[in-house]
Amino acid sequence: MNAVTTRVAPVKPAAAEKSARRFSIVRLLVYVLLGILFVTQLYPLLWLALYSLKNNEEILSGNFFALPASPQWQNFTDAIESGNYFRYLLNSFFVTSITMVGVLLLASLASFAISRFRWRYGQVVLLVFLVGMMIPMQATLLPLMIIFKNMGILNTHLSIILPYIAFQTPISVFILSGFMKAIPHEIEESAVVDGASIFRIFRSIILPISIPPMMTVCILTFINIWNEYIMAATFISSEKLKTLPFGVYSFVSQYSVNYGAIGAFLVLGALPVILIYFLLADKITKGMVAGAVKG
Repeated sequence: MNAVTTRVAPVKPAAAEKSARRFSIVRLLVYVLLGILFVTQLYPLLWLALYSLKNNEEILSGNFFALPASPQWQNFTDAIESGNYFRYLLNSFFVTSITMVGVLLLASLASFAISRFRWRYGQVVLLVFLVGMMIPMQATLLPLMIIFKNMGILNTHLSIILPYIAFQTPISVFILSGFMKAIPHEIEESAVVDGASIFRIFRSIILPISIPPMMTVCILTFINIWNEYIMAATFISSEKLKTLPFGVYSFVSQYSVNYGAIGAFLVLGALPVILIYFLLADKITKGMVAGAVKG
């Protein structure tokens, strides 16, 4: 039996050098693109931080990235004391927390029914939720104001919590249902054989497995609701009930000539979102990757 030998053609040095050069150019372009994105994202934060520590003369001088001659920490004191910062902060935390709980409860139950039950109208219900993602929030302001006024809940936190839950639930259902569809049905079948009920399966099996996308839903909901301004300004008129974005607007109107205090209030307003995002950034990535792979 004759041995068959296979000759491998050697790679030409010129071709290898050309391929390496092309790879290095692509890598350089990627680094340049990432650098541009980094600078454009970091620039507003750095500028705002320096802005908040300067007095009016330094701000109006036009030298944006110059360090303050003497950090004006009094700007933050003015923002906290005169701007009712902690009142607005507590209102925002209350509204955002209740909204997150409502969105998680409704979206997880709806996603469980759509993705795990075998019923005729599951895809139709999912399509209804997807259509809800296309409705602009601004188009619902007038009808909601009339409805809430007739219900007697206008100028209460409930008047913004209900729309927040309604607008955040569709995207949450989209994320969670895509993840839950790929969970093996054998897990549920074995649980049913052991006598577990539907709610026991949901509570003890589906929810623990779905923690990564649920964390993503929590963080996205937090960021969207924390920064929302239009509905809060439309449905809330009481000073005691206003949230932080509207507090920023009120403070800017009140301290229109104290630019450093305005910058300090803007820093304080953005600080909770920045901290939560950086602390939970890995969970956002894991949730997105899990949803993409599972879906």
